[in-house]
Amino acid sequence: MKRLPCILVVDNIRSLYNIGSIFRTADGVLLEAIRLGGISGCPPNRQIEKTALGATKTVPYRHDVDIVDKVKYFKKLGRKIYALELTDKSKNYTEIQFKFPCVLIIGNEVDGVSDKVMELVDEAVDISMMGRANSLNVATAFAVIAYEMLRQWKIKNNCTK
Repeated sequence: MKRLPCILVVDNIRSLYNIGSIFRTADGVLLEAIRLGGISGCPPNRQIEKTALGATKTVPYRHDVDIVDKVKYFKKLGRKIYALELTDKSKNYTEIQFKFPCVLIIGNEVDGVSDKVMELVDEAVDISMMGRANSLNVATAFAVIAYEMLRQWKIKNNCTK
């Protein structure tokens, strides 16, 4: 099976366990690549491996200090830029028809995606919450969106597996 044509940009995620979980989900959907930005931890790291369970060896990744420049580069290539972020203009992930190839940006556990990066986003995606909390853990939220992207990509490409 081909890789899901989406590059994940990780904007300053501080928890190494979240990074590991993100790698594990990225492996599960055969994500094209991960770009780790800013303070985001980078393999090799024992804490990342504890939750990644080997996925750091199967998912291509790179650390980019300045992700603003990297997102500008992807945009110049014609990739649609999505951010998993609750904004006044964000749409629920069930209402979005993802365009591939694309970039998905996820942000810091407390502050979300940085303002400078949000200025480059074509569309913000959110996950509706019914309870008291207004968001899921970043790694969990990424998993929800990643599997929805995979579902849509498989339908568009007549993949049965």
